Amino acid sequence: MNSPKIPVYFMPGMAASPLIFEHIRLPEDRYETCFLEWMPPHKNESLKAYAGRMCKRITHDSPVLIGVSFGGMLVQEMAKYVKAKKVIIVSSVKCRDELPAKMLFARYTGIHRLLPTGLVNNVELLARYAFGEAVSKRLEMYERYLAVKDKKYIDWAIDAIVRWDREEILPGIVHIHGERDPVFPIARIKDCIRIKRGTHIMIINRYKWFNEHLPSLIAN
Repeated sequence: MNSPKIPVYFMPGMAASPLIFEHIRLPEDRYETCFLEWMPPHKNESLKAYAGRMCKRITHDSPVLIGVSFGGMLVQEMAKYVKAKKVIIVSSVKCRDELPAKMLFARYTGIHRLLPTGLVNNVELLARYAFGEAVSKRLEMYERYLAVKDKKYIDWAIDAIVRWDREEILPGIVHIHGERDPVFPIARIKDCIRIKRGTHIMIINRYKWFNEHLPSLIAN
C-alpha cells in the first residue's frame, strides 16, 4: 500500500506571490504541494494573530512549512498553531538577534515609518523593500513576482519585520541562506545551510539547488 503524500506548504516573501515557487519541483509521488498567499492584515494586527488566521488555510495534518524571507518569519509563528512535521526557512531569520543592525535601529527609533510606502506601485521601489535590490535589468521579472502593492499591507509588513521579537529558535528548524543576501546579511546568521553566491532571491534563480536538496531536507 502506498504511503500518504507529505503535504508541503510554501509561503512567499513580503509582497510576493506564490509564483516565486514556479520552478520548484518535488517528487509528485511523495509530496503534495500547496501554496499560501498573503491576506490583507487587520488594523493593528500582530504577526502572531495574523499567523493564526493563516493557519486556517492549512487543511492537512503534520504539514511541512516552507517560508521565504518575511514568509519564513511567518511560518515560524504559524508553528505555534499547527503541529508541523518540519519548518524550513529560506533567506530569512530565526530570531530577532539575526535581524540586521539597521532593522534593530528602526525598531527603537520608528524611522521605518518614514519610508515612502505610498509609492509601492513603483515596482523598483517595491522590489527594494521586498528583495533588497535594484531591478532595472529585470523589471519584467519583478513585475511578475510582486503581487501585493497595497500600502496598508506594506506598512504592516515592514513594521512586523523590524518589531519581530522572537528570542528562542524553533527546535529542528532548517535554515537555508545565501552568502550574498543584501536584506539579511549572512554575518548575523548562525547555524544555517550556506549557499555560495546565493542572494535574497535564490528561491527564484537557484531553484535547481532546491529541487535537488529539498526532498532530503524534508525527510531528515
